[in-house]
This record gives sequence, structure tokens and C-alpha cells, in this order.
Amino acid sequence: MGPIEMISAAHYIDDLLARGLSTFTTDDAVRALGVSVPAARAAVRRLKEKGAVAAPFRGFHVVVPPQYRRLGCRPAEQFVPELMAHLGEPYYVGLLSAARYHGAGHQAPMVFQVMVPKARRRLECGEVRVDFVARHDLEGTAVVERNTETGTLRVASAEATALELVGYPQHCGYLDNVATVLTELAEDLDGEALVAEAIRAPLAWVQRLGFLLVLVEAEEVAANLDAVVQERGAFPVALATWKTMTGAPRDARWGVAVNTDVEPDL
Repeated sequence: MGPIEMISAAHYIDDLLARGLSTFTTDDAVRALGVSVPAARAAVRRLKEKGAVAAPFRGFHVVVPPQYRRLGCRPAEQFVPELMAHLGEPYYVGLLSAARYHGAGHQAPMVFQVMVPKARRRLECGEVRVDFVARHDLEGTAVVERNTETGTLRVASAEATALELVGYPQHCGYLDNVATVLTELAEDLDGEALVAEAIRAPLAWVQRLGFLLVLVEAEEVAANLDAVVQERGAFPVALATWKTMTGAPRDARWGVAVNTDVEPDL
């Protein structure tokens, strides 16, 4: 590659930043630089070697300003919306990552958790990790928008997050950690919004959430779920789905077989 092409590529990403843009595709680079696909890929590769560009997904690139080059990528929140638009898939930030946006969580999760309609492999970009968790009915989930350095991010509402934490405990440090997060998240839960989410969520999630909210002394919030459980007809469910419920004591209010000890970090 000649020096003129390289300068053009560097100017291209500088222009993106000047226009408030932080991502581009290989096709975008081909059009902007007026070169062939192989030439555009070579130009981008050179920029990657300098740490100025990262590629979290084939054909999709992130401009990495100096303050993020130690990470080898931008933070996930700054490119996930554009990536999902590029892939043509709905998404929202969920689970422990969503809980952080609602002020809950003692420490940052090791990965950025994104809910999607179907399973996807983990994405790695420098030191940034993104886990995709499948939920087939996610488009009905209540979300809020949060501002980031590069735009807006779709985040599960606090109420949806509470239900999904108990629905996907294996992605959340299991039940001790789920209960710990709920101690903080409960303060941000609106009763009416919680009921609306509980009506569409799997009933087992509602039962487990009610039990755990009582456990962390959020009785006032838990009381909103009583009518939902009664109207939908509670059935016996295991608190820990990965353990047998045979012989476990039952919580009569929530229909939960308490087949494990849960010890939140209060």
C-alpha cells in the first residue's frame, strides 16, 4: 500500500470522529477511500496495527481514540448499538450490565451483557468482552434509553432487569449474587411497572423473584407480585433449577421449593 492511501485512511477516521461517528464498515471505507475491497482492508489493517481501529465483528470496525487504546477497543456501550443496527437485530443491555445502569451492583461485571433474539457467540475486542444472551420474546420487554459518549443505548427497565436476573441466574453469578443485586435494585422498582413485566414474564420467574425480594427485606415491592402469582396459578418451582427439589421445604406464598441456601452480601 502506498503512503497516499494510508494518509487517506487516517484522514477518513479523523473525519468520522469530527462528525461524531465512531464506527464504520469495510464497505463504508471502500466508498470513502475510493479503493478496492482488498485495498480498503489493507488500509484498515494498518490502522489496527497502530491501535487506531479495532474490529469486534468481521467487516465492522470501531475507531479507537487515544484514551481507549489501552483497552484495545472502545467500551462496549459505545459500539453495541451500531453493531446491532449493522446486524439488523433488536437488542437491549440486560442482566448485571443493566443493573449497573440502574445503580445496582457492587462491582462491574466482567463482561457486557446484551439480550438478543437468538444465541450468538461471545464477542471479544481487545480487553472488551460482550456476551449475548438469547430471549426469544425480547421485543416486548420494557426498555429505557441511556446516553453514552457516542449516542444512546437501549437498557432493560429496572423491573425487567429484576425478573431477568432470576430468569438467568447462571449468567449473573448465581443466586447469592442475584439476591445481592436485588437489595439495591429493589429501591428503584415501580410497583405498576413490575406487575406489567410480571404478567408477560414466565410465571416461575415471578415466583422466584417474589421469594427473593422477601428474602432481602423488600416486602413492599414483593407484595405487588402476589396478585400476579395468584391469578396465573402458581405451581411448584425449584429456587435453584440446577438442583433437585425433592424433599426441599416449600414456601407456601410463592410456591417455591427452597432447595438451596441463598446468602446475599448485605
